[in-house]
Amino acid sequence: MRIDLQQIVVDSRDPHSLVRFWAGLLGGEPVDRERGWSHVEPAGSVRMSFQPVPEDKAGKNRLHLDLVVEDIDAAIELAVSLGATARGETVTDEQGSFRVMLDPEGNEFCFVD
Repeated sequence: MRIDLQQIVVDSRDPHSLVRFWAGLLGGEPVDRERGWSHVEPAGSVRMSFQPVPEDKAGKNRLHLDLVVEDIDAAIELAVSLGATARGETVTDEQGSFRVMLDPEGNEFCFVD
């Protein structure tokens, strides 16, 4: 039996806005759907869907995305210009470097090289 990852679904207070942040960061065209859902399909990646929920994010993510970049500082600059927030400092260990980021709704993701 084969199981394939079709999409990643993110709870969101404002899917219409959040999908535009992620489309700006990863590429692809934002699509607004019925019942308040939105999604983007970045080239070479799985669909990211944003599901409307009434509550704000509370607590630490149990899952986050690691986004591979060639230049962490340039990626941070782009993400911040789109509405993200950098969290902490860039960390370097035996596997490389990473920087924790927060999207406009506070969902954590990392830039890694």
